[in-house]
Amino acid sequence: MKITKVETFVLSNKLKENFFFSQWAYSERRICIVKITTDEGICGWGEGYGPADVIKSGINLVKPILIGENPLENETLWFKMYRKTLDFARRGVLVAAISAVDVALWDLKGKILKQPVSVLMGGQHRKRVVPYATGLYFSDGDNLVSKLVAEAKTYVEQGFKAIKMKVGLSISKDIILVKSVREAIGNDVNLMIDANHAYSLREATKLSRALEPFNIDWFEEPVSPEFYKHYKELRSKTTIPIAGGECEYLRYGFQTLLENNSVDILQVDICGAGGLSEAKRISTLANTKGVEIIPHVWGTGIAFHAALHFIANLEPIPGRLYAPEMYIEYDRTENDIRETLTAPSIKMKNGYIDIPQLPGLGIEVDEKVIRQFSTEILI
Repeated sequence: MKITKVETFVLSNKLKENFFFSQWAYSERRICIVKITTDEGICGWGEGYGPADVIKSGINLVKPILIGENPLENETLWFKMYRKTLDFARRGVLVAAISAVDVALWDLKGKILKQPVSVLMGGQHRKRVVPYATGLYFSDGDNLVSKLVAEAKTYVEQGFKAIKMKVGLSISKDIILVKSVREAIGNDVNLMIDANHAYSLREATKLSRALEPFNIDWFEEPVSPEFYKHYKELRSKTTIPIAGGECEYLRYGFQTLLENNSVDILQVDICGAGGLSEAKRISTLANTKGVEIIPHVWGTGIAFHAALHFIANLEPIPGRLYAPEMYIEYDRTENDIRETLTAPSIKMKNGYIDIPQLPGLGIEVDEKVIRQFSTEILI
């Protein structure tokens, strides 16, 4: 069996209402996905995290490496792509291009061998995960508090056991927003905050100490991802666990994060940091330090299902008779592409989402939706 075709698609969806976080605003969702097809007509799907048009160019760069190769040798192909780009792409968007291809190869491998990806990765340590709702972004207007409170209550009504909200406007504003959301959802729902590296160490320390009474499960990206030792120092100054890693790439970047004792929770993005192959290697590194992994997830059902399989395969460290439940990030911001591209649809029941048991990632991609959202005219 040989790979005969590698196709990329940039999908775009203009938002009905803009939203923003500490760094910039979103007016559209723009995503690059890849389809890899064999000479037997079997195909696998992947997705890259980051600027879609650049990721598409990156996939086209490594495409000649893939054509004519055996898709079952996915780790060999990963290494060839890595070596091809090493001199100029040790971090960043071209790694996301490799990630997209790697996820597609795992999907393809699962379909060829008629096994779920998580089984091929070594097995499923769990059959379900707890989704946490990612939302509560900022919006224009004078009624932000009431908007966020209403949104948070909606997630509770939908059955979410945990919610993550944005911070990073200013320390004083953040305190008001977090206090209002915590009071609205009560103490039985877990609450996390994400600054998207908006603050200096001094500011992050001040905010952390002010928010400790509100029982925050973790503070995500409090400071710049470049400042590993600032992360470590912040951990020593607050009781709130510190999370980060969505801006990190490859096992080598995560090794630096771990060696500096920067985080309590490692947030590898599978579609950005090197794909499922590299995420599994990163998880081994994390295990040697006893650091928990909760992946960052942003995009379509392809990225979400890749994360489901990765989490299913994560070893429970430390092991015990009743293993703790594992989180998966479930973006709830506006995204028509995410809601329509893949089937079956994502379903939460009693606060849980089941691990897929179908071959590959366990999804099919609707190519009519690709044509609907494609930035190019497709026949």
